[in-house]
Amino acid sequence: MDPFDAGAGGILRQPKAVWATAGASVVAFMGIGLVDPILPSIAKGLDATASQVSLLFTSYFLITAIAMLVTGFVSSRIGGRKTLLLGLALVVVFAGLAGTSGSVGELVGFRAGWGLGNALFVSTALAVIVGAAAGGSAAAILLYESALGLGMACGPLLGALLGDASWRYPFFGTAFLMAIGFLCITVFLKEQPKPVRKTSLLDPLKALGHGGLASAAVSSFFYNYTFFTVLAFTPFVLDMTPYKSGAVFFAWGVLLAVFSVFAAPRLQERFGSLKVLGGSLVLLAADVLVLGYGNHTAAIVCTILSGAFIGVNNTVYTELALGVSDAPRPVASAGYNFVRWFAAAAAPYFAPKIEEWTDIRIPFVVAAVTAVLGALVVVVRRKALTHEAEELEPRHAVEDSVTVFAN
Repeated sequence: MDPFDAGAGGILRQPKAVWATAGASVVAFMGIGLVDPILPSIAKGLDATASQVSLLFTSYFLITAIAMLVTGFVSSRIGGRKTLLLGLALVVVFAGLAGTSGSVGELVGFRAGWGLGNALFVSTALAVIVGAAAGGSAAAILLYESALGLGMACGPLLGALLGDASWRYPFFGTAFLMAIGFLCITVFLKEQPKPVRKTSLLDPLKALGHGGLASAAVSSFFYNYTFFTVLAFTPFVLDMTPYKSGAVFFAWGVLLAVFSVFAAPRLQERFGSLKVLGGSLVLLAADVLVLGYGNHTAAIVCTILSGAFIGVNNTVYTELALGVSDAPRPVASAGYNFVRWFAAAAAPYFAPKIEEWTDIRIPFVVAAVTAVLGALVVVVRRKALTHEAEELEPRHAVEDSVTVFAN
């Protein structure tokens, strides 16, 4: 069945509840890259340093990492609809408060609350969409993946368009859009059955006792340090207007989405998952080195190009994480993300600090080294990963990538 076939109950013919949840998902994923184009503006507006402003990412993802142990516990007890609404309500409140911040400390704190709300929402949205969708899980997963890609690409654009007038407006805009999502889900989404088995807080940590899953998580930790060095530190290196910076990261997001959904499965089918992952990590390392040492034009090109490698890596890592152990997918995903999101919290903090201690190039040297370390873990631990990597079919790439990103 063609998932785009509207007459067959495909992606274009879905209940209002699915569209409401997917629309809110777009805005939720926008929040990740929303602040990219306005980081320099925030620094100027609040008289803060780059390292202080980069804590917006650190607080957001630190709370997200910890929340991975909580989201399954919550949703398995109060249900998907209430978990979505709780997450949306937290985002509305804390995104709105972020726009009123009078200091960088307040903004960082409000961003942390935003991260908790976003974690609760995105960890539940895929399951809700799959449960409510018409036309089977394939259409629902494709719809969710489209929302993910659209949100990652459009977040920097929204930040640029609203942030050109004031760095506060993107936060107010996000709160407004999420409030609309809250109302739509309240009206159109009915409560779905709760899971038969309740998830405990320790289940994700227990899942990491599996050597293959732990290896995938550690390798992804190093990779995500590189990923979020690009995302959080590069705007200060480019030093462009919000509009221009937004355009750069929009192109970056488009490449990320295209290579994640379409290119990665084809590359895996031809070369195998571990070879694709190792090669992509090495290429990403080379890319960030050129980004750091090249001229301004090279930095722009390499920033955009990094989206392709990041898209491929995201898909392959998530396949490995979800297929390498016998733990239930939501539990394996939560454990894996618990580890990797700590790198997303660490990179935005350490990259500006390393620049202060050395010079502007060294953070990218460190990012290149962590990408290579991620590849080395894959090589050294290939026996723990090879069996499942060979048996995973490329057609599962989209389903796995959205499941692990969501959780």
